[in-house]
Amino acid sequence: MAKIEFQSVTKTFPVKGRSKEEFTALDGIDLEIGAGEFLVVVGPSGCGKSTLLDLLGGLTRPTSGQILLDGRPVTGPGLDRGIVFQQYALLPWRTALGNVEFGLEAIGVPRRQRAARAREFLELVGLSGFEDRHPHELSGGMRQRVAIARSLAYDPDVLLMDEPFAALDAQTRESLQDELRRIWQSTGKTVVFITHGIEEAVYLGQKVAVITSRPGRVKEVVPVSFGDRSTGATGEDLRSSPEFARYRHEIWTLLHDEVARAQQLEKEEAAV
Repeated sequence: MAKIEFQSVTKTFPVKGRSKEEFTALDGIDLEIGAGEFLVVVGPSGCGKSTLLDLLGGLTRPTSGQILLDGRPVTGPGLDRGIVFQQYALLPWRTALGNVEFGLEAIGVPRRQRAARAREFLELVGLSGFEDRHPHELSGGMRQRVAIARSLAYDPDVLLMDEPFAALDAQTRESLQDELRRIWQSTGKTVVFITHGIEEAVYLGQKVAVITSRPGRVKEVVPVSFGDRSTGATGEDLRSSPEFARYRHEIWTLLHDEVARAQQLEKEEAAV
């Protein structure tokens, strides 16, 4: 049985200022995600990628269809899912340690255990020695590491990530991609990761789900398989390997027409 199942999931929203009109963000999404799998979702702007993640996180409900997690319908947020957003959403008055402890407080972990567990997860994301720093004293990449540690600390089965590295510079982004992949391999979490970046999708994902322009549908799910993800077949950096280039081209080809359609739709809507 799949860990996560989207079964004919559709989501519509009312059009502002037009009481009887609505637009369809997602239309008939069917998708299965296995336990411990790393799925990356890509698609043009406005295709409903973030809506898909909100539905899985229980932050909103489908208009029709259902989402199953371990065979049970998702009806709202839960501690079985951790969410990491593009913006770090850290509490500025708390230290890195205090921010990671925050989620543990919510589930009633005793104070002494909270501190020990928070330190463990800060170490996991490479932030030992920064426990007492406040968010303004940390770089963007470090703040995102704290956000990841906070989401992992209360041990969710599923980690949901909505373009978490989009605001970072290229060097920091690649470093955190390596860090996230290492964490995923060491924890065995099921990860659903949203991105605009094709290279990021190929580098991280075991599978890449390509979403069409609005209304969002699953165009294709591309399995991504490398013998050793740390290097290519001849020992070079994975991103420079022929395999990587082939997957990147395949996904770019699937996305190309969808991006063009999305841009045309934006022009038509702007003209109304």
